[in-house]
Amino acid sequence: MKKYLVFPLLAGALVLAGCGKKDEAAPTASTPAAAPAAPAVALIEITANDSMKFSQTRFEVTAGQEVKVTLTNLGTMPKVAMGHNFVLLKKGADLKAFTDAAIMAAATDYVPAVLADQVIAHTKLLGPKQSDEISFKAPTEPGEYPFLCSFPAHYLTGMKGVIVVK
Repeated sequence: MKKYLVFPLLAGALVLAGCGKKDEAAPTASTPAAAPAAPAVALIEITANDSMKFSQTRFEVTAGQEVKVTLTNLGTMPKVAMGHNFVLLKKGADLKAFTDAAIMAAATDYVPAVLADQVIAHTKLLGPKQSDEISFKAPTEPGEYPFLCSFPAHYLTGMKGVIVVK
């Protein structure tokens, strides 16, 4: 008769062991659960290619957050024919005026000096298999901030995106 009691006792012990108290302290009214903090630096990695497309076109960052953007040109065409850059503009910037002026700004990597006040940050113009990295502080005003490749005609073919500041 004792051997018939062993199995139910072992099963009961396992169930009770699984229901034991955990060592984790649950948040209480006096110790609220901490909200997940934004990373100290927002790392944005973008690639561009010979088909005039950015690999990603939308990013979210926190107002005032440090941001690091790395742009890599995966294309194979020469820089003079298919260079790429990343230009982040202020919210509300006139994109048509900027890209129209950029056509004449080859000497400054197609970032027109006359509209420098509209630029938050930009990479250099990249040839095939080149990368550039820029760091800046995200604007403190929430909203959508456009970015684009300012090489002639690239914006018109859709080489653009937005950084959303929350």
